[in-house]
Amino acid sequence: MTSDNSTPVAARHWRNWGGNQESVAVEVLTPGSVDEVAAVVKEASATGQKVKAVGSGHSFTDIAVADDRRLLLHRMGELVEISGNLVTVQAGMPLHRLNQILAENGLAMPYLGDIDQQTVAGAISTGTHGSGRNHSTLASCVESVTLVTGAGQVQKIDSASPHFPAARIGLGALGVLVEVTLRCVEAFTLLADERPMRLVDVLDGLDEQIATNDHVEFYWYPYTDRAQLKRNNKVQASDRPLSRFRGWLDDEFLANTVFQGVCRLGRAIPATVPAISAVSARALTARTYTDRSDRVFCTPRRVHFTEMEYEIPRECLTEVLSALPRIIERLPFKVQFPVEVRFTGPDDAWLSHGYGRDSAYLAVHQFSGSEYEPYFRAFEAVCEPLGGRPHWGKLHYRDAESLRRAYPKFGDFLAVRDQLDPGRVFSNAYLDRVLGA
Repeated sequence: MTSDNSTPVAARHWRNWGGNQESVAVEVLTPGSVDEVAAVVKEASATGQKVKAVGSGHSFTDIAVADDRRLLLHRMGELVEISGNLVTVQAGMPLHRLNQILAENGLAMPYLGDIDQQTVAGAISTGTHGSGRNHSTLASCVESVTLVTGAGQVQKIDSASPHFPAARIGLGALGVLVEVTLRCVEAFTLLADERPMRLVDVLDGLDEQIATNDHVEFYWYPYTDRAQLKRNNKVQASDRPLSRFRGWLDDEFLANTVFQGVCRLGRAIPATVPAISAVSARALTARTYTDRSDRVFCTPRRVHFTEMEYEIPRECLTEVLSALPRIIERLPFKVQFPVEVRFTGPDDAWLSHGYGRDSAYLAVHQFSGSEYEPYFRAFEAVCEPLGGRPHWGKLHYRDAESLRRAYPKFGDFLAVRDQLDPGRVFSNAYLDRVLGA
C-alpha cells in the first residue's frame, strides 16, 4: 500500500502530499486495534518517547511530522456502527470511504471540504471545513470521540464531558483518536451552478448570495478582474448529471492534466503567467448539474501545491481581497493558482478557526516546487491584525503567543492538554511552536 506520493506506508522516510514536509522516524507502527494503540502509547510514556499519529499527509504544516515513533492507523479504518443518523467509524477511515459507506446506507455528511483524501481523524483534528452560512468545520458534526491519552488510557469524550470543546479539534495534542461518532443527515442531492463573472460583480452581490444559497464560494484569478462563482443548493433528487465527457473534460483533463502542464510552463517561464491566468479566466464556461452531495462537494486534486489559508471575520473580506493584488504585483515571482474564498457560520469548538463568528476563508496556493514564502508571509501580515486565524493544516508562521490573542479559549485548551497529555507524549516541533512546550 502506498500514499499519493508513492511513499510506502511502513517506510521510515515520510513526505506529505504537498512535498514540503518530510521526516525520518525511528520506528513506524501500524496498530490494528485500540488495545494496540494504548500499548504503544503506554510504552512511549514509560520510556520518554514521542508518538505521532499520521493520516494521509494532506496537511502542509509540520503538524504530522514524526521524528520518533510514527503511528499509522490505516488498519483502523472500518465502520463500527450505524444507529439512526449517528455513524461511528474508526479514526483511520479516509473521507472518500466514509462518503461511500454513508451513501450505501442512505446517509451523508451535511457538508464537506473540496478534498476527500484525508482521514476522518486528520480532517476533524485540523479544522477541515467547507462553505455554507449554516455550517462550520467538519468537527461540528462530531457527536463523540474515543481517544488514547498520554497515559495510554482509553477515554470516550462526548458533549457531557468538559473536554468535548477541546477534543473535537485537538491538533493531535490531546491523544490518538481511535473512533469518531458523526452526526449525519439523510442522503441528498445538490444542484451545482458554476459561472465566470467579474470579481466586482461577485463582491457587489455577495451578501445576497451567501444569504440565499446553501453553499457559496468563489475563486479570483490573479492578474485579472475575473472570478468563478460556485453555488451549491440542496434539491429534490433530479437527473441533470454532467455527461461523462464533460465531467472528464472539466475535472480531469482541464483541472488536472492541462493545469499541471500550465503550472510547469509558468514555473519555467514566469513571464507567461499573467497571460495564462487571463486566458484561463476567460476560457471558463458556466455549467449547471446535479449529483450526490459528496460528488459535488469534492473534486479530484492531482496537481500538487503548497497552501496557506486564513479565516477572517467576514466583514474584513473586502479589505483583505483589495490588498492581494498589491501583494502579488510586488512579488519577485509569479502566482499561478487562483485565490479560493469560502464562508462559514460560527463554531463552538475551542480551536476552530471560526470560533464564535461568521467567517470568510481565503486560501492562497503555489505550485509544488515553486517559491511561496514571501507571498504567504505578506498575506499573513494582512490577516493577522484583523484577528485572522490560520488553518491548522495549512502553512503559517504564527506561534503560541500570537495565537493566544486570536483564540478566546486558548488557555482552556492548554489546560485540557495538561490533563490528557501532561508528559507531552504527542508533542512535536509544530505543537511546541503553536501551543508552547
